[in-house]
Amino acid sequence: MQFKKQNGGSNTELELDRELPPAENDSPAEQAAGVKDGPEAELEKVRAERAAYLDRAARLQAEFDNFRKRNAKEQQEYREYALADALRQLLPILDSLDRATKTDAASLEDFQSGIELIDKQFHDALAKLGVQPIATEGALFDPNLHQAVQMVDTSDAEDNHVLDELQRGYKLRERLLRPAMVRVAHNPK
Repeated sequence: MQFKKQNGGSNTELELDRELPPAENDSPAEQAAGVKDGPEAELEKVRAERAAYLDRAARLQAEFDNFRKRNAKEQQEYREYALADALRQLLPILDSLDRATKTDAASLEDFQSGIELIDKQFHDALAKLGVQPIATEGALFDPNLHQAVQMVDTSDAEDNHVLDELQRGYKLRERLLRPAMVRVAHNPK
């Protein structure tokens, strides 16, 4: 296939089946437009992609930092709200203790019944918050729940069973808050 072109009055024939040789120098229009061929153009393209990826990575890192800060702030606010709710449960007990210390009890029995009422209020408030006392007396010694303070040689109780409680232990739902301090029976053989 042949193509005829007129160029300044002379006829030149080019074959389209063959490649045209690459231009040695870019035309002034191509240089102004920034169009390049070869390794330089590829290098510019790679640099542009690199800059785009670095920009994207910096933006993602900033978004992640903002997320982390926002999440930490929300957790702190949640903890403060949860603490405020727990304290609201305990304030009536404090009020009762204040009233008990300011009154003159006519008898020791009245004072004792008032203290027992405050004790009941306190245990009810703890139960509402999910705090449960650990069962001890007569229970099999469990090192996960009990702290043995003393081993007592006796035949009055089964071996390795709790004789009595010296300090009550508590769990918050299934998590141990404080182990119960107990004395444990030991049967000599």
